Amino acid sequence: QVQLVESGGGLVQPGGSLRLSCAASGSFFAILTMGWYRQAPGKERELVAAITSGGSTNYADSVKGRFTISRDNAKNMAYLQMNSLKPEDTAVYYCNAAVRIWAGSASSSNYWGQGTQVTVSS
Repeated sequence: QVQLVESGGGLVQPGGSLRLSCAASGSFFAILTMGWYRQAPGKERELVAAITSGGSTNYADSVKGRFTISRDNAKNMAYLQMNSLKPEDTAVYYCNAAVRIWAGSASSSNYWGQGTQVTVSS
């Protein structure tokens, strides 16, 4: 019903920048919260940043001041601008969306993208 596709990952040197994009498609009524998570080897998946449909954001302490999440509701897109990247930011980054499938439903369903690799290394 809902597909999320991430793009924009890659290899970057410490101090560099990357911009991740997440495109949502499918049949649904509305996308509520969109978020970015990451998972490094041997570690659990963690929230990086999230944004509501109204534009409210929250960030992991480790990325505050360096990463910025945004979204384009008309295009069903979310973005993660990552600046001042550090080696510890290396991980697979996943897009997540809480989606209301039907207009008359009070509940939402959670969807994940396939992930995009971000590697920060000199």
